[in-house]
Amino acid sequence: MRRSLLATTVVLAMTSSIAQAGGTVEPVMAPAVVAQTTHNSSSGSGLVVPLLLLLVIVAVASSSTPVR
Repeated sequence: MRRSLLATTVVLAMTSSIAQAGGTVEPVMAPAVVAQTTHNSSSGSGLVVPLLLLLVIVAVASSSTPVR
């Protein structure tokens, strides 16, 4: 009985030291992802198409001959 108790104690002592051999390790944190939006448009970008359309209408109206 003493031998089995001694053997059990030795086995438990060896396995517990193996389990704690690594020590503590600091957790590795993933870097935070930051989304960045870019605004490459100017403040009057919504006016470009209507102004071009108005320019084309004025050019067509000034170059056409009046109807009699």
